[in-house]
Amino acid sequence: MREIAENTATPFTETSIESVLLDADLFVKYSSPEKAFELLRTSLERSPRSISLREKMRDICVKQRNLNEAARQCLALVSLYIAREDFDVAYDRLQEAKLLDPRISVAPGLEAIRRARRPEFAAGRDKSPQKVRTDVTFAGNLAFVSIFDAVQVIENSKMTGLLVIKSDLYLANVAFNDGKIVDAECNGKNGALAFRDIIEINGGTFEFSVSETPFPILIAVSSNTNFMLDVLTELDHERAEKQGLRNVADEQL
Repeated sequence: MREIAENTATPFTETSIESVLLDADLFVKYSSPEKAFELLRTSLERSPRSISLREKMRDICVKQRNLNEAARQCLALVSLYIAREDFDVAYDRLQEAKLLDPRISVAPGLEAIRRARRPEFAAGRDKSPQKVRTDVTFAGNLAFVSIFDAVQVIENSKMTGLLVIKSDLYLANVAFNDGKIVDAECNGKNGALAFRDIIEINGGTFEFSVSETPFPILIAVSSNTNFMLDVLTELDHERAEKQGLRNVADEQL
């Protein structure tokens, strides 16, 4: 992930930041979002690591349909949340960046979260109920609903959006245009190579969020089912070949 540059000017105090946030809200309330944007931009030059300032900038940009800037703020927030060990929020912002700007590759962010997420932290993280996300179309537990089944639901509904998968070992997403798989990212891998890992994930959770913008096509399929069956067949052949080589080696000993 790109490091957030620090400005040599004295950062704002928490009180000053609260004042900026209040002024930004007033500008928006009185139909001057451009003034709110400029106020937040100059404030972020002084306090680039302020999560509250970046969240406010992100929120205003989304509402004003300045999607490229909103996506940029999301990516900056990913780094800040990783530093704070708020990995679930970091992942949500990474997913949001992809939805706002489908051209963005989230592989570096996924890898940064995976590397930073220590197993002992994952085991001891807060188990309190999480806030319900209203932008999620459907979600489930991979212990009960397979990746195969989730993909079929999306294909049958001809939805465009992002299927995100979280587990202790994997952080992944699959992009869809009109129900067809067009891209995948998993633990730093992209495209069909990433999907080979994704299709074998059998634990964790998934969420699907609809996107208004189609994603770039890095995987071209005519049928999701045929593509997934081809991937599974390929994996089975590779395993059988490795097992055969091991058996031959054992016989030669």
